[in-house]
Amino acid sequence: MKPKIVAIIQGRMSSSRLPGKILSDIAGQPMLTRVFTRTSRARTLDEVIFATTTDTSDGPVAEYCDFSGIPFIRGSLFDVLDRYYQAAAQAKADVVVRITADCPVIDPDLIDDVVNTLLDGEYDFVCNRLPPPWSRTYPIGLDVEACSFKILKKAWKEAKEPQHREHVMPYFYEGVKLLNESRTRQTGISPRGFNVALLHHTTDFGDYRWTVDTPEDLEFMRQVYGCFNGRDDFTWKEVLDVVHDDPGLMKINAGVQHKTLKDLDTRAL
Repeated sequence: MKPKIVAIIQGRMSSSRLPGKILSDIAGQPMLTRVFTRTSRARTLDEVIFATTTDTSDGPVAEYCDFSGIPFIRGSLFDVLDRYYQAAAQAKADVVVRITADCPVIDPDLIDDVVNTLLDGEYDFVCNRLPPPWSRTYPIGLDVEACSFKILKKAWKEAKEPQHREHVMPYFYEGVKLLNESRTRQTGISPRGFNVALLHHTTDFGDYRWTVDTPEDLEFMRQVYGCFNGRDDFTWKEVLDVVHDDPGLMKINAGVQHKTLKDLDTRAL
């Protein structure tokens, strides 16, 4: 029987660096809609759910999703792993794909690449990026992570550290030593016994910043969407062409420091 594959997009209004960003306008649509629409184009997905929080600040998010027909659930503000588990259980997912709501150029083909690798290789966890000390070759903002519901449930039961609860999936790959299987794939078994695969692009664009954490990031994204006249059906490689044709674009947010797993929301501690 074909497994049910569900993408869960996490987002909240109380972002520490840019509050309210998920409802910020990008070329006539809230960022939330841009991410949902692009994610929904992935052919491997059976369902896409927006997972926000029960905090009163996320009332407008729930209202917007309800009005727009975007399926959503509300869960824990800081225990994002629990939010994912509850959403996945409610959807009866067999495979869970993690997307964040601050990535408005997320690419459906990359989602399919990650999901198909998970299914074809019998991996527990597949992604196209990992935080340092591992390397990444896709731009920041094209991040896709996928795992089976079975191991998500295992993490939900066992993971206790703050970074495991807030960042959802580090429990699977912490401490893994990856070996090159090909030019575009590294694999390894983590210390906790999870079979992990990390996908790479043949050319390294890992220092390109295409996510929204700051006003500068938001301005960059508005400029990118403006280059496509507000359309959202462009590919990530078309974005590459745009920023290579106009190098000034990436200077807009070049000074922004990317957050790491060690950057936990102190409000949760």
